[in-house]
Amino acid sequence: MEARRLRSRAWDRMQMPFDAKDDRPDEALLALYAKGDRGAAHVLAQRFTPIALRVAQRMLGDAAEAEDVAQEAMLRLWRMAPGWQPGAARVSTWLYRVVANLCTDRLRKRRWVPLDAAPEPEDGAPGVAERMIEADRAAALEQALSALPDRQRQAVILRHLEGLSNPEIAEVMEVGVEAVESLVARGKRGLVAALSGRRAELGYEHG
Repeated sequence: MEARRLRSRAWDRMQMPFDAKDDRPDEALLALYAKGDRGAAHVLAQRFTPIALRVAQRMLGDAAEAEDVAQEAMLRLWRMAPGWQPGAARVSTWLYRVVANLCTDRLRKRRWVPLDAAPEPEDGAPGVAERMIEADRAAALEQALSALPDRQRQAVILRHLEGLSNPEIAEVMEVGVEAVESLVARGKRGLVAALSGRRAELGYEHG
């Protein structure tokens, strides 16, 4: 598809290395990019592409989908650069919000299917059982997260998987800190309830 090919070319350009560390603020670089500075785009891509990929991977649990989301989020950043309002929000906050929303849209469209596509290991390979248990745990967590209400899922991932503080999450989600605390607490209770009956199955019977 032509659109996807163009996106891939843009993605390749964003991955181009730059020669030196650049300490200029994100907003200044975005303003320079809006004026046609390709070097500023390279620096921003190096800063923000890993963040977009990491958050998308944690929310979706799928590397290919995470890359698609990261590409789309970065392309949206480039498109909105000319209209960026200084002081309205931090660029990182804006990016977290876009990635979270894109992931939420994808999760809503998913239909659950059994996650049993792991390759068959060789007989006697060390750590096979442990790796299978960890894979099952990750799949169970992904399924439990996807069952949470959207806002709770975002808050839990940003707090406990991405490591943002409650004030940072409040800025990303555009709510108060108390609302974040409530969302995280309810999300955690939802995860515990979803996983509580599967402790033995997931290898937690002695945990």
